[in-house]
Amino acid sequence: MDKIIKQTQCWLDSVIIEHNICPFAKRERDKGSIHFYVDNNQEISQVLEDLVIECERLDEQPEIETTLFVLAQFGQDFNDYLDFLDIANQLLIAQGYEGVYQLASFHPEYCFSQTDENDPANYTNRSPYPMLHIIREKSLEKALENYPDPELIPERNVDYCQNLGLEKLQAMLQKCLNNHQ
Repeated sequence: MDKIIKQTQCWLDSVIIEHNICPFAKRERDKGSIHFYVDNNQEISQVLEDLVIECERLDEQPEIETTLFVLAQFGQDFNDYLDFLDIANQLLIAQGYEGVYQLASFHPEYCFSQTDENDPANYTNRSPYPMLHIIREKSLEKALENYPDPELIPERNVDYCQNLGLEKLQAMLQKCLNNHQ
């Protein structure tokens, strides 16, 4: 479990923060308000139960700004992961979390629709492991209020990753996996 957290932290620090993929991550990382949770379950029902428990943790611990919910054993196939993501979003609505939390998705094989799997743009959402980023919607809204042209963030990230190139992006992700084995 420590290995998975260290690899995820490496990815967060050396890819997401260092390359400003998420302009809000550095502040929370510096504050220590990002919780890393590794779920080792293989059954969807248990993973979903743990997701709700993690949302309850955020309810009870406002000092935790956000959680990276890492799927160590589940969702390895990207299409299965996308099906799971749909179910997870529906579960949050059913649990009364609509407007409270939202899920951002990351996966080692992330591929935007209508793009080639080797398009560097996919690395805006590629991670060492399948994961859900549980985001407090109020905090996100507040951060976006003070950020110039937030709607341009995804476009900027796509352009940036395409300029970095596939090989460099692959190497950055692989470095995190190799350095913490």
